[in-house]
Amino acid sequence: MDTSLLEALRADADLQRTAAAALANDGDRAPLTLRKAGIAPDLAAAALTLADLRAHAKAKFGERAERMFFTRAGLEQATRWVVAERRAARFAAHAREVTDLCCGLGTEALAFAAAGLRVAAVDMSEETAAFARANAEAMGLPVEVAVGDALQTPLAESAFADPARRSGAGRNFNPAEYSPPLDPLLEHMASARFAALKLGPGIGHEWIPEGAEAEWVSVDRDVVEACLWLGDAAEVPRRASLCKAGEWHELTGSGEERAPVGEVAAYLYEPDGAVIRAGLVAELAERLGAHTAYESIAYLYSDRLVETPFARAWKAEEVWPLHPKKLKALLAERGIGRLTIKQRGTGIDPAALRKQLKLKGGNEATLVLTRLGDTHAAILCREA
Repeated sequence: MDTSLLEALRADADLQRTAAAALANDGDRAPLTLRKAGIAPDLAAAALTLADLRAHAKAKFGERAERMFFTRAGLEQATRWVVAERRAARFAAHAREVTDLCCGLGTEALAFAAAGLRVAAVDMSEETAAFARANAEAMGLPVEVAVGDALQTPLAESAFADPARRSGAGRNFNPAEYSPPLDPLLEHMASARFAALKLGPGIGHEWIPEGAEAEWVSVDRDVVEACLWLGDAAEVPRRASLCKAGEWHELTGSGEERAPVGEVAAYLYEPDGAVIRAGLVAELAERLGAHTAYESIAYLYSDRLVETPFARAWKAEEVWPLHPKKLKALLAERGIGRLTIKQRGTGIDPAALRKQLKLKGGNEATLVLTRLGDTHAAILCREA
């Protein structure tokens, strides 16, 4: 959407509401509804796109989405409000002003401003900056937005950056291909006393600079991002932050410890993805009084059930050899027709195995495929 269409939409709240209603009521016929109302095709398309994006954005922004302006790529990279709000609170406890580099649609800038920080936001794209300004105005928050090069922008006492991780070819998983690339961005941000840099959750630990805090964040079991905390912001080597049902939980540690290895026990724990990515499985094992059954596989076992937000727990009922024909017969004997298959360390495709098992019956269970010492095994479980 170019800036002229954005401005036309901002100036016409009735059109925004009409497009949302047409999309909700008429579905694929919504474009025809707007054309019959005399709305120019390009403006009608922009209005319907906005309505569609706002509907999808509710998962990240709740009711705020109804007032905000989005692009498809910007919405995909935009930080969930609950995460941005929490990060802004951490900044506000240590600084009064922040420079928001690569600000995108302005999600982080809005959260910073709502937390009481003075915000200077910068983006390379004039179009993207226009959306950030529109969102600041829509939310009634004071955010100064400028067009500029993140690597040339002077920084306030604190700084945040969310480099673009998509190009015309799709998503970039290599931080050297971010825009701007990670290494020069880190070098530039070193001039800020308190800083943080948002990354994709798949970032490798080899990219974590010495002295930084690396945090992985999950929301309702979905790992949504990683964040590097730099300078005075770095408090611990590794942190896993989990938001579950609106409540935050944190686990911290070195990321270098290893959990003890033992046998299968009465309960199997599957750590949250943020815990695994942060390398904090050993710290969780200590909390649970648990151990692994294979050093490099992040399933934990214990004879006692401990309630924890950091893992799901299953009652391990039976342990079987990992042979598809035997599994088929064993599952049939137990009348298990609904089966959740999980695997780590076996290389087996759960979808392909499911076809081989030809499940029948009215019972339900979970089958965990994993390594126990030197052997592959299947553990029949039920959620505890």
